[in-house]
Amino acid sequence: MKKHIYLCLTLLSISISQAQNNLGNIDLRTTDIQPTKVDKLDDESYLIDFGKAFFGTVQLSSTIGQGDSLVVHLGEKLNKDNRIDRNPEATIRYQKVVLANLPANQIIKLKLTPDKRNSTGAAILLPDSIGAVMPFRYCEIENLKIPFKKLSVHQSALHNKFNDNASSFSSSNKILDSIWQLCKHTIKATSFTGLYVDGDRERIPYEADAYINQLSHYSVDSLYNMARRTNAYFIENPTWPTEWLLHTVPMFYTDYMYTGDLKPLQEHYENLKLKTLMDLERADGLISSSSPNLNKELIQKLGFKKPDTKIKDIIDWPPAQKDTGWELATAEGERDGYEIVPVNTVINSFYYYNLKLMSEIAAFLGKEEDVKFFNKKAGIVKSVINTLFFDEKKGYYIDGEGSTHSSLHANMMPLAFGIVPQNHKKSVTDFIKTRGMACSVYGSQYLLEGLYNSNEAQYALNLITETENDRSWWNMIQIGATMTLEAWDVKYKPNSDWNHAWGTAPLNITTRYMWGIKPKTAGFKVAEIKPQLADLTFSNIQVPTKNGVIIANFKKGNNTYNYTITIPNNMTAEFIAPPNFRLIELNGKKLKSTNNLIHLKSGNHTIKLKY
Repeated sequence: MKKHIYLCLTLLSISISQAQNNLGNIDLRTTDIQPTKVDKLDDESYLIDFGKAFFGTVQLSSTIGQGDSLVVHLGEKLNKDNRIDRNPEATIRYQKVVLANLPANQIIKLKLTPDKRNSTGAAILLPDSIGAVMPFRYCEIENLKIPFKKLSVHQSALHNKFNDNASSFSSSNKILDSIWQLCKHTIKATSFTGLYVDGDRERIPYEADAYINQLSHYSVDSLYNMARRTNAYFIENPTWPTEWLLHTVPMFYTDYMYTGDLKPLQEHYENLKLKTLMDLERADGLISSSSPNLNKELIQKLGFKKPDTKIKDIIDWPPAQKDTGWELATAEGERDGYEIVPVNTVINSFYYYNLKLMSEIAAFLGKEEDVKFFNKKAGIVKSVINTLFFDEKKGYYIDGEGSTHSSLHANMMPLAFGIVPQNHKKSVTDFIKTRGMACSVYGSQYLLEGLYNSNEAQYALNLITETENDRSWWNMIQIGATMTLEAWDVKYKPNSDWNHAWGTAPLNITTRYMWGIKPKTAGFKVAEIKPQLADLTFSNIQVPTKNGVIIANFKKGNNTYNYTITIPNNMTAEFIAPPNFRLIELNGKKLKSTNNLIHLKSGNHTIKLKY
């Protein structure tokens, strides 16, 4: 049973890049969570499991007082002796609190010691009225002299307003179901600052983290204010990796497609044009962070407070061992050996995608000349990428100009962004399938998008539900995490944390690609439903939109695919059937056309495909 205590808070002084900015009302709430399990460790020690990690603290009360001190340990991870790990590796959290005594009939919230790194500088700060919080699942109590049954212990979980019932998912693959639940919980639990932050180590918004967070959040809830605050933050507070900057336009575009609200695009249009980095173009249309145009004036226009800020290509994170000095599991980090040359494939794939989205944004705003301008640029960039970076002999892309190396990243990005010509999709996809999960949890977003765009649903599902490799979401569950990790495992990133929402790709991929439910037009006036359910024999999903909830069910029969779909009022949908069916029935009636596009009005529908 959960008791909700609502704290509608106005954060009037959040530290952002050491400046004080009013970001408006942030609806933070606490939920008191009961233990799911209590183990008696010895006569005076107990281990309390709250089931899932949340950011917060512990609340204690007792009907009997204890004059002696009480020792409380909080942590995310257990050791091999079934005690809270007092010395966890990386940035896995642990803290010890000593209470001088335990008075009777008095509610006590543990006062935690803030971590200096995530409570100073550019970190997003919490109001003083909340105090310090940390992520934890377990509470261990020592030196308890009174009977445990006299004690009440709750996890006081801090999170932004979140509708737990807005979304749901189940399927015939229980591994997939578990991963989906892991990711959904991550979205709620990491909302504790009211902005999308990168995890507990820094608590700073970064564009790449925030974009995946946004896609996943929009897939499970129809509350959009948190993303919009984060988007506004990035206008004035960009971060330094080149491709992180290139996530800004996709974030604003996604917001408009889900909300239908033009105001952010109108307000920030000129800044979004800057964030495409088109000022870094050379004569053939490609961009480079080594461009002489990346001067102090442009740095300041982009929003950086320091004119000597260096913008650098990252490609994936963590970078190669030679860049960090870390003892990583593989020398190339998460880059699949990517050779970062000045004019490279990944950066220019992102650039092309930005130009395509800007052409759509210009159309939304009625800027016809800009529509032509961005479409022309996008066409040029796409053509040059396919001329300069595609290796005809190999049948796939090299890492960049002057490189002879071909990485997963140099191929999954063009595939994800629609750059690969149809006649090259097979050879590019075949190469990608030889690389496995040779990218980080961040990079997996684009790997999976590319695979679904290339009709490789089964291979994509196999990657999501992998259980034999530690580069998997199942590994996160197996090692005891209840939020997605910053990296596949600590050995792949030695300072990684256990609470990083950029690891939630399977959540939004399940909704947006596996079930294929996306806004076709802005504000979800028209939805697109394009299921690619691979070998699932059944699946049920509930997807929130601003207009109501889309409910879809699937069941595979003998040579039939059976769907029931509910479209809310004030919305229609385009259902795109999987290929190669023999005939189709909509609401019990055979359709004359064998076209795989089916128009659905609001209401309940049954669709039967016969093969």
